[in-house]
Amino acid sequence: MTKDYYKTLGVERSASEEEIKKAFRKLAHQYHPDKKSGDEAKFKEVNEAYTVLSDREKRAQYDNFGPAGSFGGQGGGAGFNPNDFGFDFSGFSGGFNQAGFDNGDLGDILSSIFGGRRVRRGRDIAVDIELSFHESIFGADRKVVINSKFVKQKEVSIHIPAGIDEGQMIRMSGMGETTEGGVPGDLYVKVHVRRHPTLRKEGYNLIMDLQIKLTEALLGAERQIATLDGDLTLKVPAGTNSGTILRVKGKGVPTAPDKRGDLYVRIKVTLPEKLSKEAKKHVEELKKEGL
Repeated sequence: MTKDYYKTLGVERSASEEEIKKAFRKLAHQYHPDKKSGDEAKFKEVNEAYTVLSDREKRAQYDNFGPAGSFGGQGGGAGFNPNDFGFDFSGFSGGFNQAGFDNGDLGDILSSIFGGRRVRRGRDIAVDIELSFHESIFGADRKVVINSKFVKQKEVSIHIPAGIDEGQMIRMSGMGETTEGGVPGDLYVKVHVRRHPTLRKEGYNLIMDLQIKLTEALLGAERQIATLDGDLTLKVPAGTNSGTILRVKGKGVPTAPDKRGDLYVRIKVTLPEKLSKEAKKHVEELKKEGL
């Protein structure tokens, strides 16, 4: 009987790659043999269908000639790696906890099940790295040394993307524990960002507060401010109120090779705690003028 891979995944023949992947994820979760409600036969059918339809060349061959081509009858021989699709089996397989991979036995998670043969997967490993605020904004290349009870000591190069946030994870596929005859686990790098003394990140923009004197707010001023690109002169217009936000274009977080967010400077007018007699006299004069 001719197999209808599109029907197996429940998608139309015109389905996009994303629609096919989404359908596969749903069915793989539903039929995974490690679940009480799982169905090994259905799981193999779904995996076989996805193995073909997710590969452009195999899909084109299938569309033209059906499953009788070179991949037909092999049960999806390309293999199934659940981590390639961001699966989370925490509810039914080994108590996987992203915050502590070494504690869970990820080696017991099954990567593929065909004809009763079970392939073991190596444990995932987690490490932490600390970045300066500047590195988190512009990105960086770092090296970390992995030396756990699951992995022999090795040095791994990591590319930190621009604009990464505190607590974000970087996944490095296949860099975790290796097992003989199985597939390697992954390396997860958790990022910690040191605080900047004056700047903070909000999306693709940077925010800072600037204290100015009352006279500067009334008459205007030019102030030197420190940015990640070096010092620059900020013009404070006359009559600036406390809470006013001034925009410095293009001094924020990189969004593309030639584009960046902005720097926003929040003005805070500092009032003197005490006034001299002369200063008080001048203020009284301003009061008379309605200021």
